[in-house]
Amino acid sequence: MTTINVPEREQVAPANQAIFDSLQKALGFVPNLYATFAHSDTALATYLALQNAKSSLSGREREVINLVVSQVNHCRYCLAAHTALGKMHGFTDEQIIQIRRANIDFDPKLAALAAFVKQVAVARGHDSEAARTAFFAAGYSKANLIDTLMVVGDKIISNYLHSVTDIPVDFPAAIDIDD
Repeated sequence: MTTINVPEREQVAPANQAIFDSLQKALGFVPNLYATFAHSDTALATYLALQNAKSSLSGREREVINLVVSQVNHCRYCLAAHTALGKMHGFTDEQIIQIRRANIDFDPKLAALAAFVKQVAVARGHDSEAARTAFFAAGYSKANLIDTLMVVGDKIISNYLHSVTDIPVDFPAAIDIDD
Protein backbone atom coordinates (compact mmCIF):
# COMPACT_ATOMS: atom_id res chain seq x y z
CA MET A 1 0.00 0.00 0.00
CA THR A 2 1.27 3.49 -0.84
CA THR A 3 1.43 5.76 2.19
CA ILE A 4 0.51 9.40 1.63
CA ASN A 5 2.79 11.71 3.58
CA VAL A 6 2.24 15.27 4.70
CA PRO A 7 4.60 17.22 2.44
CA GLU A 8 6.99 19.79 3.82
CA ARG A 9 7.23 23.26 2.30
CA GLU A 10 10.34 22.44 0.24
CA GLN A 11 8.59 19.40 -1.27
CA VAL A 12 5.76 21.36 -2.93
CA ALA A 13 5.51 23.61 -5.98
CA PRO A 14 6.48 27.27 -5.60
CA ALA A 15 2.83 28.40 -5.77
CA ASN A 16 2.01 26.05 -2.90
CA GLN A 17 5.07 27.27 -0.97
CA ALA A 18 3.59 30.77 -1.12
CA ILE A 19 0.28 29.43 0.20
CA PHE A 20 2.14 27.59 2.98
CA ASP A 21 3.81 30.90 3.91
CA SER A 22 0.43 32.66 4.02
CA LEU A 23 -1.09 29.90 6.14
CA GLN A 24 1.89 29.94 8.48
CA LYS A 25 1.52 33.70 8.92
CA ALA A 26 -2.26 33.60 9.38
CA LEU A 27 -2.63 30.44 11.48
CA GLY A 28 0.81 29.95 12.99
CA PHE A 29 1.10 26.56 11.23
CA VAL A 30 0.13 24.76 8.05
CA PRO A 31 -2.61 22.26 8.90
CA ASN A 32 -1.71 18.76 7.74
CA LEU A 33 -4.85 18.46 5.65
CA TYR A 34 -4.07 21.64 3.73
CA ALA A 35 -0.48 20.51 3.26
CA THR A 36 -1.72 17.20 1.84
CA PHE A 37 -3.71 19.05 -0.83
CA ALA A 38 -0.32 20.46 -1.96
CA HIS A 39 0.71 17.11 -3.46
CA SER A 40 -1.17 18.60 -6.41
CA ASP A 41 0.17 21.81 -7.90
CA THR A 42 -3.38 23.22 -8.09
CA ALA A 43 -5.62 21.49 -5.52
CA LEU A 44 -4.64 23.54 -2.47
CA ALA A 45 -5.41 26.89 -4.11
CA THR A 46 -8.61 25.50 -5.62
CA TYR A 47 -9.78 24.08 -2.29
CA LEU A 48 -8.98 27.26 -0.37
CA ALA A 49 -10.87 29.31 -2.97
CA LEU A 50 -13.91 27.06 -2.49
CA GLN A 51 -13.61 27.13 1.28
CA ASN A 52 -13.22 30.90 1.43
CA ALA A 53 -15.82 31.77 -1.21
CA LYS A 54 -18.52 34.30 -0.39
CA SER A 55 -21.68 32.74 0.95
CA SER A 56 -25.16 33.73 2.04
CA LEU A 57 -24.53 31.65 5.16
CA SER A 58 -22.94 32.92 8.34
CA GLY A 59 -19.75 31.48 9.75
CA ARG A 60 -21.78 29.76 12.48
CA GLU A 61 -24.07 28.17 9.89
CA ARG A 62 -21.09 26.96 7.89
CA GLU A 63 -19.61 25.38 11.02
CA VAL A 64 -22.90 23.57 11.66
CA ILE A 65 -22.68 22.12 8.15
CA ASN A 66 -19.00 21.22 8.56
CA LEU A 67 -19.63 19.43 11.86
CA VAL A 68 -22.71 17.52 10.67
CA VAL A 69 -21.11 16.31 7.43
CA SER A 70 -17.88 15.36 9.21
CA GLN A 71 -19.86 13.39 11.79
CA VAL A 72 -21.81 11.54 9.09
CA ASN A 73 -18.51 10.71 7.35
CA HIS A 74 -16.71 9.90 10.63
CA CYS A 75 -13.82 12.18 9.69
CA ARG A 76 -11.59 12.44 12.77
CA TYR A 77 -9.52 15.23 11.24
CA CYS A 78 -12.41 17.49 10.28
CA LEU A 79 -14.29 16.83 13.52
CA ALA A 80 -11.21 17.93 15.46
CA ALA A 81 -10.60 21.01 13.30
CA HIS A 82 -14.24 22.10 13.24
CA THR A 83 -14.72 21.52 16.94
CA ALA A 84 -11.95 24.08 17.47
CA LEU A 85 -13.47 26.41 14.86
CA GLY A 86 -16.95 25.92 16.29
CA LYS A 87 -15.69 27.08 19.68
CA MET A 88 -14.17 30.12 17.97
CA HIS A 89 -17.66 30.84 16.60
CA GLY A 90 -19.11 30.75 20.12
CA PHE A 91 -20.49 27.22 20.35
CA THR A 92 -20.09 25.39 23.66
CA ASP A 93 -18.90 21.79 23.95
CA GLU A 94 -22.49 20.67 24.61
CA GLN A 95 -23.79 22.60 21.59
CA ILE A 96 -21.10 21.07 19.36
CA ILE A 97 -22.24 17.59 20.41
CA GLN A 98 -25.85 18.54 19.60
CA ILE A 99 -24.75 19.91 16.22
CA ARG A 100 -22.80 16.75 15.37
CA ARG A 101 -25.89 14.67 16.18
CA ALA A 102 -28.10 17.10 14.21
CA ASN A 103 -30.29 17.23 17.29
CA ILE A 104 -30.14 20.90 18.28
CA ASP A 105 -32.35 22.33 21.01
CA PHE A 106 -30.68 25.74 21.43
CA ASP A 107 -31.57 27.33 18.06
CA PRO A 108 -34.55 26.26 15.90
CA LYS A 109 -33.10 27.70 12.69
CA LEU A 110 -29.78 25.89 13.13
CA ALA A 111 -31.76 22.75 14.04
CA ALA A 112 -33.52 22.85 10.66
CA LEU A 113 -30.19 23.43 8.90
CA ALA A 114 -28.52 20.53 10.70
CA ALA A 115 -31.43 18.17 10.01
CA PHE A 116 -31.43 19.07 6.31
CA VAL A 117 -27.66 18.66 6.03
CA LYS A 118 -27.69 15.32 7.82
CA GLN A 119 -30.43 14.05 5.49
CA VAL A 120 -28.46 15.15 2.43
CA ALA A 121 -25.17 13.70 3.73
CA VAL A 122 -26.61 10.36 4.83
CA ALA A 123 -28.62 9.94 1.62
CA ARG A 124 -25.63 10.98 -0.54
CA GLY A 125 -27.16 14.08 -2.04
CA HIS A 126 -30.83 13.26 -1.66
CA ASP A 127 -33.03 15.15 0.74
CA SER A 128 -36.48 14.49 2.08
CA GLU A 129 -39.48 16.71 1.50
CA ALA A 130 -39.84 17.08 5.28
CA ALA A 131 -36.23 18.22 5.76
CA ARG A 132 -36.45 20.67 2.85
CA THR A 133 -39.80 22.04 4.02
CA ALA A 134 -38.43 22.55 7.55
CA PHE A 135 -35.31 24.23 6.08
CA PHE A 136 -37.41 26.80 4.21
CA ALA A 137 -39.90 27.18 7.08
CA ALA A 138 -36.98 28.10 9.37
CA GLY A 139 -36.32 31.12 7.16
CA TYR A 140 -33.70 29.84 4.75
CA SER A 141 -33.88 30.89 1.10
CA LYS A 142 -33.15 29.17 -2.20
CA ALA A 143 -29.77 30.95 -2.20
CA ASN A 144 -29.10 29.50 1.25
CA LEU A 145 -29.99 26.04 -0.07
CA ILE A 146 -27.43 26.32 -2.86
CA ASP A 147 -24.78 27.71 -0.52
CA THR A 148 -25.53 24.91 1.96
CA LEU A 149 -24.87 22.34 -0.75
CA MET A 150 -21.62 24.13 -1.66
CA VAL A 151 -20.41 23.78 1.93
CA VAL A 152 -21.54 20.13 2.04
CA GLY A 153 -19.47 19.49 -1.10
CA ASP A 154 -16.47 21.34 0.35
CA LYS A 155 -16.60 19.23 3.49
CA ILE A 156 -17.03 15.96 1.60
CA ILE A 157 -13.83 16.74 -0.31
CA SER A 158 -11.80 17.23 2.87
CA ASN A 159 -13.48 14.29 4.65
CA TYR A 160 -12.61 12.01 1.75
CA LEU A 161 -9.05 13.32 1.54
CA HIS A 162 -8.49 12.44 5.18
CA SER A 163 -10.21 9.09 4.84
CA VAL A 164 -8.01 8.10 1.90
CA THR A 165 -4.73 9.47 3.30
CA ASP A 166 -5.22 9.00 7.07
CA ILE A 167 -2.72 11.79 7.68
CA PRO A 168 -2.08 12.74 11.33
CA VAL A 169 -4.64 14.98 13.01
CA ASP A 170 -2.93 18.15 14.21
CA PHE A 171 -5.84 19.63 16.17
CA PRO A 172 -7.04 18.51 19.63
CA ALA A 173 -9.10 15.37 19.12
CA ALA A 174 -12.87 15.70 19.15
CA ILE A 175 -14.62 13.42 21.61
CA ASP A 176 -16.19 10.28 20.21
CA ILE A 177 -19.99 10.20 20.19
CA ASP A 178 -22.62 7.80 19.01
CA ASP A 179 -24.46 9.02 15.92
